[in-house]
Amino acid sequence: MVAVAPSTTPSLPEEREKKHLPPKSYADAVEEDPTPEVHANGSDEPVDQTGAKANGATPAKPQIYTASVLRDVAPDTQETASPDARGSGPDPDRQFSNEEYSATGLDETPKPPPKQKPRKSKSQKPRESQSKSGSDGSLSESNNTNGTEPSQKVEVNGTSGSKQDVKAISIDTCPGEKNGPLQRKTTSASKVPSKKNEIASGRIAGQRWKQSGIRFAPMNIPLQRRLQTLVVLFHTLCIAISVSVFFFLCAIPLFWPLLIPYMIYCLTSKASTSGALSHRQELVRRSSIWSLFASYFPMRLHRTHELPPTRKYILGYHPHGIISMGAFASFATEALGFSQLFPDITNSLLTLDSNFRIPIYRDYLLALGVSSVSKESCENLLSKGGPNNEGMGRAITIVIGGAAESLDAQPYSLRLILKRRKGFVKMAIRTGADLVPVLAFGENDIYDQFNAESHPAIHKLQMLVKKALGFTIPLFHARGVFNYDVGLMPYRRPVNIVVGKPILVTQSSKPAQEDIDRVHEEYVQELEQLWDTWKDKFAPHRKEEMLIHE
Repeated sequence: MVAVAPSTTPSLPEEREKKHLPPKSYADAVEEDPTPEVHANGSDEPVDQTGAKANGATPAKPQIYTASVLRDVAPDTQETASPDARGSGPDPDRQFSNEEYSATGLDETPKPPPKQKPRKSKSQKPRESQSKSGSDGSLSESNNTNGTEPSQKVEVNGTSGSKQDVKAISIDTCPGEKNGPLQRKTTSASKVPSKKNEIASGRIAGQRWKQSGIRFAPMNIPLQRRLQTLVVLFHTLCIAISVSVFFFLCAIPLFWPLLIPYMIYCLTSKASTSGALSHRQELVRRSSIWSLFASYFPMRLHRTHELPPTRKYILGYHPHGIISMGAFASFATEALGFSQLFPDITNSLLTLDSNFRIPIYRDYLLALGVSSVSKESCENLLSKGGPNNEGMGRAITIVIGGAAESLDAQPYSLRLILKRRKGFVKMAIRTGADLVPVLAFGENDIYDQFNAESHPAIHKLQMLVKKALGFTIPLFHARGVFNYDVGLMPYRRPVNIVVGKPILVTQSSKPAQEDIDRVHEEYVQELEQLWDTWKDKFAPHRKEEMLIHE
């Protein structure tokens, strides 16, 4: 709104007659403001609206301005107007409109600092709480008397805008009450009470990977440990690798002329039971790769008594474990120095006869000197060879517990199936071989598997498979190639194989049952003696004592 400066000529008829002026028309009288101007300093001099020098300089010609604030009034609300600065009340006959003047004039507040242009942000344009007109000098301010932020319209030169967020300037509409003369009130929007700053965060990304039970192997593993893992992985999967290679070759017709005779040879060969050990290769047994295999866990072979080469021996290995890793490293290879601890003894590890029906895998076993565990094979090995061709200096290693014992292979425990296993004792008496108990501390610790007591249904199914096929499949797990918690690779836990004292046996072609029971009892006692002697050294983390059942 533009305020027009009042004229200096009198408007009352009496004063105009004294000065001999013609009477004014009604239109001219309406344009004039009959009330005197109210100045902030109480003098008759006109002052600027802001009470300060514009742009730091005193204006050359003072002008009079009238400030007005437009207020929104609800249409259905009747507003009571308070006396204005001139002391005159509102006209009762006049109807108030929705937009009403709230005050005129200026107060006596201190002069504001020189006008500075606020910084303009990219996201929001600055809004001034006090706007000036560049042409006609009109000023519009927002009305805020209670410190809140009501909905107001600010009009500058006839245009409406939004109020500024930082400060709101209000003009008292009742200059005669409380605060005396007309005053300007300044409130800060930052003083409005607000709730305490709070922040809600989501879950931390990757936290479950840190809390996961799977521990992955670092990249800076030494080469020797990588090679150890590779060799153990090959031996663990050698059956699957052999079968895969064989079927791959069968898919190529070019190899059929070689594969057909080879399959016939595998079905008719007696190399695993003849006892001649014609396929045994000392170069393969003494290979350095088996040293990597044994150092993976690590394993170590211990001797308590010497074995004279003038006798023949049956070594009973306990326990079976999952895959009998200790028996393979100790008696199928020279990784642990068997020939150094027991010189002039030719030892053969025995396994299931069905393993020698698997192509390629059977040749792998025969090269290591492994033979069948059948009755024919045992008699031939202990009756042929040696200095006098009667088997002197020969030894065979039998895993007594067999596949049934593998189902009880729980870590840090030792449960043996031995009470009913007397066939090896009868074989020793018939061939005149001395019995030597062998106890492997830690063989059961390198794998985890389902407990038969907590999963009876699974155990029952495994026993049915064993009865039908002659072997069982334990549900085991351990670590992986690149992690330490999930996979089919055995754990890196120490295995100590202790060879006990030999039990002398008198040869008899038809042994009596009393002799078999007596030798069996001596064997069990010697095995218990081994456990009691070395359990504190080699099984310090055991959960229970050795248990012999069945």
